Amino acid sequence: MLLLNRQMNHEHVVAGIAAALRAGALSADAVALEARKAAEADDFADVPAPESAMPAKAATVTSLTERRLAQLPPDRRPLPSVAHYDQLLRRRSPGRQGPTSQEEAR
Repeated sequence: MLLLNRQMNHEHVVAGIAAALRAGALSADAVALEARKAAEADDFADVPAPESAMPAKAATVTSLTERRLAQLPPDRRPLPSVAHYDQLLRRRSPGRQGPTSQEEAR
């Protein structure tokens, strides 16, 4: 977020932090996205809106991670198997004998 101040106005960055905090998003991606939204809103504020413009919707924070994951294709790989680890558990180390009769009684 510190580097974001180099490219954007301070007011836009602060607005982005405030919007991200209100939405409960604690990532730098969310702050950057909201700061860019604030900058775009300022750019469009100078342009008169057409009279047929729709009323503005409530601001929402978009998670970039959720957006990226939504664009991924479904994972069709089989689930991993841990069966080969069961074979390792059955092996005995050379210096160790099987359980004694006292250990078996427990």
